[in-house]
Amino acid sequence: MEASFWADKRPAGIPNDIDLTEYSSIIDVFDQACVKHAKLSAFSNMGVTLTYADLDRLSAAFASYLQQHTSLQPGDRIAVQMPNVLQFPIAVFGAIRAGLVVVNTNPMYTAREMRHQFQDSGAKALIYMNMFGHLVQEVLPDTEIKYLFEARMGDMLPGMKGTLVNAAVKYVKKLIPDYSLPQAVPFKTALKRGKGQRPKAVVRTLDDVAVLQYTGGTTGVAKGAMLTHGNLVANMQQVYANMQQLDSNGQKINGEAGEVIIAPLPLYHIFAFTVNCMCMMIAGHHNVLITNPRDIPGFVAELKKWQFSSIVGLNTLFVALMDHPEFEKLDFSRLKSTGSGGTALVKATAERWQKKTGCLIGEGYGLTECSPVVTSSPGDGLARLGSVGLPAPGTALKVIDEDGNELGIGERGELCVKGPQVMKGYWNRPEATEEVLDADGWFRTGDVAIIDEDGFVSIVDRIKDLIIVSGFNVYPNEIEDVVAAHPKVANVAAIGVEDEKSGEAVKLFVVASDQSLTIDELKAYCRANFTGYKVPKHYELRDALPMSAVGKILRRELRDQ
Repeated sequence: MEASFWADKRPAGIPNDIDLTEYSSIIDVFDQACVKHAKLSAFSNMGVTLTYADLDRLSAAFASYLQQHTSLQPGDRIAVQMPNVLQFPIAVFGAIRAGLVVVNTNPMYTAREMRHQFQDSGAKALIYMNMFGHLVQEVLPDTEIKYLFEARMGDMLPGMKGTLVNAAVKYVKKLIPDYSLPQAVPFKTALKRGKGQRPKAVVRTLDDVAVLQYTGGTTGVAKGAMLTHGNLVANMQQVYANMQQLDSNGQKINGEAGEVIIAPLPLYHIFAFTVNCMCMMIAGHHNVLITNPRDIPGFVAELKKWQFSSIVGLNTLFVALMDHPEFEKLDFSRLKSTGSGGTALVKATAERWQKKTGCLIGEGYGLTECSPVVTSSPGDGLARLGSVGLPAPGTALKVIDEDGNELGIGERGELCVKGPQVMKGYWNRPEATEEVLDADGWFRTGDVAIIDEDGFVSIVDRIKDLIIVSGFNVYPNEIEDVVAAHPKVANVAAIGVEDEKSGEAVKLFVVASDQSLTIDELKAYCRANFTGYKVPKHYELRDALPMSAVGKILRRELRDQ
């Protein structure tokens, strides 16, 4: 169905389309936001708050340093590998203002994962947190990276406080393994050298790539989705358009500029990157960055400091928060919206959250290749549990059968998306792009969906064998390829199994080539080669794996068993 199908199905206040001519690039959005919202708070973290004017000034300093003290040119790739700290938005907006392409990199990646991403993207610069310096040192010789910028946890804290935090991280918590990268420029030094300067204007069009966001797509080989300025600006506008929904009293559900938004999901992940790092510019929102959401006591203590309007999380995070004894003491009087994405929301969790906070949880659906928001649930009691809501304004959806024929209302088929947020393609992989993106701009998601007569979308199955662990994509092919390289492994298969905490967990089936192989040995190998959420939780040694006639491992049989 074309976008017009939803014209009379959206709640009051939400337009059916967006104006794609309103902004010329992300830089244009940023410049306008920093003028319009200059005095408003933009980001807070570790007790420090940056206004939009501060963000403008600091990102200008970093952009100026990049232009004056490096040979980086517009279009060059710069990897950003940091958790949720104030340096992240400063670095990202500074890089974009200098015309560079941002490569978001998970700071928990292993050396193998980092090496692939840096090599594939052709990154020429890297901004990293010093606690990952030992891995940077290991992979650097295998990459084209020429410029290193080293951030420290206390960089943005005033005076002695920053020094003490950095010392505690290194000497008390011992979170920084030894390494030597003398060529690295301290991030704080780059800001000082660019202080007070304005970057030279760089012309970026809506068709220019702004971000390479890595995903396994349908094959499991990590590929860079080319998200253009136009893709990301459109998705910002689409998310903002949904915020215009009116309640029964004619008031905006999500309020006006200055609302406090809690941001526990990692900014390097496309969902938080768009919603908490990008869209906030148009909205003028204040994002409270949670550096370590796994530290639930610390998270709850931070929540006590704010009268927050909105929070986005995962099922596991909501459960962990509600299980904390201090949760009941939080102030929910301003809480207007709670969003869930990345993994299925459990009905019991949603009901419990509503009872404790008075706020419904609305589910959404998105993909890296769609910048990422495709659908979201309306608020003010209109959300439907089990549905991922209505498509973003300006988005067309259809479901198709195995032959590509469009199916009708209520029929089950592969969901396809068409809209201004759909990626340009996969970086340097035209064949992979052709597999999922047709000449008319329809993107095949690999997910099975039903669209009902009211326009609500439900995701009912996955064509792909994708495993989603706490909202993160885990691709069986990647797990299998790495484990198969173990000298004692003859054959291997990975599947997803239900898990109370993470939604799904990885289960590994292994046929040994050497009978001395133990599960403990496999666990140690996986911990050394995968970031945390990819590490299999369950292991099973077998004499054989189910195979098709042509020798393909039948994962579905393993799941059925």
